[in-house]
Amino acid sequence: MAPAKSPPRMLTLVLLTSLSVLSLNMFLPSLKQIAAEYDADYGLVSLALGGYLAMSAVLQMILGPLSDMIGRRPVMLGGFAVFVVASVGCALAENVWVFLGFRMMQCMVGVGMVLSRTVVRDIAPKEEAARLLGIMGTAMALAPLLGPVLGGYLDEWFGWRSTFWFFAIAGVALLLLIWADMGETNQTPSVSFSVQFRSYPELFRERLFWAYCALLVFSVGGFYVFLGGAPQVGEAAYGLTPALLGIGMGSISGGFMLGNIVSTRMARSWGIVRLMVLGRWCATLGPLAAMLTVLAGISHPAVMFGGAIFVGFGNGLTLPGANAGVMSVAPRLAGSASGLSGALTLAGGAAISTLVGALVTNAFGVYVLLGAMVVSSGVGLAAAYAVGRLESQRSGL
Repeated sequence: MAPAKSPPRMLTLVLLTSLSVLSLNMFLPSLKQIAAEYDADYGLVSLALGGYLAMSAVLQMILGPLSDMIGRRPVMLGGFAVFVVASVGCALAENVWVFLGFRMMQCMVGVGMVLSRTVVRDIAPKEEAARLLGIMGTAMALAPLLGPVLGGYLDEWFGWRSTFWFFAIAGVALLLLIWADMGETNQTPSVSFSVQFRSYPELFRERLFWAYCALLVFSVGGFYVFLGGAPQVGEAAYGLTPALLGIGMGSISGGFMLGNIVSTRMARSWGIVRLMVLGRWCATLGPLAAMLTVLAGISHPAVMFGGAIFVGFGNGLTLPGANAGVMSVAPRLAGSASGLSGALTLAGGAAISTLVGALVTNAFGVYVLLGAMVVSSGVGLAAAYAVGRLESQRSGL
């Protein structure tokens, strides 16, 4: 196949983003089984999520600026090549430390999500980018919706290692797709890595950039709360099997897909700020209502997963505009802005998921889980109002 010269198709960007998401949550129904096989503590094995997010945060601070310097295409190819090797390593690992080491390497696949967003911003203005990101979100939401379900069934049928063989095969397929369909979209590369980093103060001085970052961190934080706590609560409080847990964990992604559909249709008429605020209200009130229901004595998995659906729906309304907005604060630094905001989001997710994973191991786990979703989404709501105020001030200037 000849190397691509033109920008990638939307389907290619959706698939690259989808595998990035699948690598995060597809194996979660197997955490207990992995811990049992390695005779390891659940908290240690849960580093496969929290540690993965932390490593991803560090890498995104490098990969975004690197793509501004040498281009999106070579960084994407390199990231997926490492992911394939790491997936094979996870599938063959004979002890928990080797498994966790290769699992940390898998975080290179995050380049698919970071640079797919950046490519959209390379080829489209802010409002159109928000619409395109909404379309991408609608399609790629199938990945986290179906991922835990598929992972749960693969575990039951073939064992947990089959999930990582799936990752390896999918990674090879997408490497070929990147080569054939993803031409370079960065037409104004930086002179050097040091020059790129010296331009960071331009972003750091912008209050609007930090407002968008806070919005992203605490919006996605509600999702990471759910990822970090739902597997433990689902099994300990409700006795769910890996397959049923996978189906339930897909609920938040179903809400996310619906939110993206609404965002795509309403972005032009409502504007991204109004949609972001509406999304934060939905993500806050949904789990709050679920927690009050549990406190009233109605404790059922459907209540917990129902609250998560509202978090997903709110994120679907919020994230397309937030991702487009953070890359529009300084358009020539779109890759850096995407990498930095992504790093902060993942670092926050690592801290949140690890903390919640540790706190939900007692009899009050369901309350901790729902309460943490309310708090994270509520802080995101305050950040959405701050973004609206700062965007109005900038427009006035």
